[in-house]
Order: sequence, then C-alpha cells, then structure tokens
Amino acid sequence: MFFSFLLPWGLRRSFLEKQFGFQIHPTARIGFSWINPTRLIMEESTRIDHLTLCKGLDLLHLKAHSMVGRGNWITGFPLGPSRHFAEETDRTPQLVVGEHSAITHRHFIDCTNSITIGKFSTVAGLQSQIMTHSVDIERNRQTSRSVRIGDYCFVGTNCVVLGGSVVPDFCVVGAKSLVNKAFTESYQLYGGVPARPIEKLSPECKYFRRTEGFVV
Repeated sequence: MFFSFLLPWGLRRSFLEKQFGFQIHPTARIGFSWINPTRLIMEESTRIDHLTLCKGLDLLHLKAHSMVGRGNWITGFPLGPSRHFAEETDRTPQLVVGEHSAITHRHFIDCTNSITIGKFSTVAGLQSQIMTHSVDIERNRQTSRSVRIGDYCFVGTNCVVLGGSVVPDFCVVGAKSLVNKAFTESYQLYGGVPARPIEKLSPECKYFRRTEGFVV
C-alpha cells in the first residue's frame, strides 16, 4: 500500500486491483489517502479525495458518481475471532454510498456495523459523526447497530447519528442535531438534541428532484 503512493494514478489503480483485488472503474480516482478495506468497489466517476483514512471495513462501496471528500476518518471493527461483538453473528462492517451521493470533508464514520447512504444524499459540512457501536451498560458488552440514511437526504454540519438510526428518504437533518432513533416520515426536517420532527418539507423542493448529485 505504501509503495502504491509512489505510482502515477493509472499504475496505482492497476496495482491496487492486482495486489488487493479491488474493483476500481477506469474513471474512478483515489487521492493521497490510505484506503484499505477488505473489499473496495468504486463504480464509474467516483472519487476519494486526499487525506482520508479507511480501515477495518469488510466493504467500501461507492456507487456511480458518488464521492468521499478530504480528511475523513472511516473505520470499523473487522470480522473475525474476538471477544468484542462475538454474539453479533450478522454484523457487517461496511459503508455503501449510493449514486450521486457525497460525504464532504472531515467527518468521522464508525462502520463497526453497516452504514448505508442512499442515492442523491449529502453528509454535508464538517465534523459530523456516524457511530454504529456503543456499550450496553446493563449487559457490560460492546454492541453495534446499523445506520441507514435514505435517498435525497441532507445531513447538516456537525451532526451525530447513532446506531439504530434511520433518516427516511427526502429528509433534512439540521446542523448540530443528534439522531438517535429510526424515523419513518419522509419530506421532513428533523433537528435538535435529540432530533425530532420540526417542519414538513415540500416534495417540490429542487434538492429532492435532482438528476445529478452536484449542487451549484
């Protein structure tokens, strides 16, 4: 992996595919970042910008035209023999980012369990945290639960999303909010600590009707 940093991108992509079995489309690109999941799938026109770290995941899958920005820290707890999470036989440490979606810059994403981000969604701003693992105080055990962010969602800057949370399709999470439950109602602004429904959003909002992920 260190050796690959010395190569021009075309050679580096070929090296990563042959050495690690990664699937990287010819139009995809990785900056100066340490990306080392067990499996990597980057579809067409995807990118990972500089100074992002990804380790401990079984799978990182970027679907077409999605991106991960600069300075993100994406970690998980690998599968295998361990006293931690031993009872969670269906745990999947993975991050799947849907078509035309984006994770911007300097976020912390804990993929001890599965995190799924739908299509045309944005984890925006800076310094949000998505946490899939915690400690069960009553049982004195490490536990994990998956997180799902739906299609056409917008997560504002400096939010915290905890394990077991769901942000439904066509929703906005206000800046500095704490999402700690599975919401079900679409076209809704959620916000606060903890987050709650604040305002109904119109299906006619142009963000919800995009045909390309880039926002001018």
